[in-house]
Amino acid sequence: MIAKALTIAGSDSGGGAGIQADLKSFAAMGVYGASVVTAVTAQNTQAVTAIHAVPDEIVAAQIKATLDDIDIHAIKIGMLGTPSLIQVVAEALSSFSGPVVLDPVMVAKSGDTLLADSAIDALTTQLIPRATLLTPNLPEAEKLVGVGTLQQQSARLLDLGARAVLMKGGHAEGATCVDALVTRDATREFSAHRVETGNTHGTGCSFSSAIAACLAQGLTLEASVTRAHDWLHQAIVQADMLEVGHGHGPVHHFHALWT
Repeated sequence: MIAKALTIAGSDSGGGAGIQADLKSFAAMGVYGASVVTAVTAQNTQAVTAIHAVPDEIVAAQIKATLDDIDIHAIKIGMLGTPSLIQVVAEALSSFSGPVVLDPVMVAKSGDTLLADSAIDALTTQLIPRATLLTPNLPEAEKLVGVGTLQQQSARLLDLGARAVLMKGGHAEGATCVDALVTRDATREFSAHRVETGNTHGTGCSFSSAIAACLAQGLTLEASVTRAHDWLHQAIVQADMLEVGHGHGPVHHFHALWT
């Protein structure tokens, strides 16, 4: 049986992030992907020029239609945008018992805001407690729980109810990029040399969805992060060969299949 995963996220017309990146990541991991669109963005490698939110009831209907028919083994949640949509998604997933990877998407690579400040409280109270894994980058962690050391921020995020937190170090400085998987019991670091490239559009979406795909296949959380981390590093290493757009291009999701 092929594992099946669901992404609940926004659409990126440029194909590098959002549900497009999620579905590519699922496929690269060998998982069948289903999708629920929360917003349609007019977006390319340089900017987000327009956002059209999908009505809450249509998002709820998409989730229900998918879960009623398809045996979903893991869910990845990305761009939501508003407090009411966050509540709708939380309610729609109330009966889902599988793993949920929550990527708290707040700002696009271009710098455009994707999550209203008014929605942060809803995210922390309604969805983070449901997360098997929360995957913030450093700016997102600061928005959620304020400034502090990695250990302090991780502890605060765990106190919000997430079972585990993956603190992504892509926004840090230095020749080595370090991601930290933190649970109540342990911290495991994943290191890789920092790749000199501007083509990193969709890295957060791709990383979180690759982890969800691995969880859907029955891997442990640590094994899922390990496999997804190694795959994403190579996707970044091979990103320049794609030559997509004139800004922050996407990573190469299918580097193992074609170059």
